[in-house]
Amino acid sequence: MDRPNIPLNALRAFEVAARQGSFTRAAIELRVTQAAVSHQLIALEELLGTTLFLRTPKGLVLTDEAPPCIPS
Repeated sequence: MDRPNIPLNALRAFEVAARQGSFTRAAIELRVTQAAVSHQLIALEELLGTTLFLRTPKGLVLTDEAPPCIPS
């Protein structure tokens, strides 16, 4: 099976954003800017060829294509 080379920072950003439900709160936890989280996730979505989050006014919602995240 051919696996894409996924950057670890993008996976971290995905996990934290999914758990927090917000790019802004993920950025605070990761100690980076909101734009950095957004760029990491856009790049991850492009690499995987799928949308991972629905961006809603109430926060982020995982799509059916996104892997489930287990809350810590």
